[in-house]
Amino acid sequence: MFKVTPRAAQQVIASAKQGGTEGMALRFAARKKDDGSIDYLMGFDDPKEEDIRFSCEGLDIVISPEYLPLLDEAVMDYVELDEGGWQFIFLNPKDASYVPPKEVSD
Repeated sequence: MFKVTPRAAQQVIASAKQGGTEGMALRFAARKKDDGSIDYLMGFDDPKEEDIRFSCEGLDIVISPEYLPLLDEAVMDYVELDEGGWQFIFLNPKDASYVPPKEVSD
């Protein structure tokens, strides 16, 4: 099943408050590109009858059934890639560009 990390959920909730979209569901979609990598799309939306609906980390999430095969093992996180440069990333073993995260040792 698709998952959202706690840090990503906190950022989404903060964005919803700032943008006036509190209470709306977060919709995800995905498209496979010719090279096998996946484009991810997300935005606040009202659920439709045919949507798959679930909650994760305090977020109401909706996914159209047509996108579930690409998203069902994905995890969305919010990470600092460069100093001060935070962004959402998707970790998905179905994506040709997927590289598993390295374990950080102390």
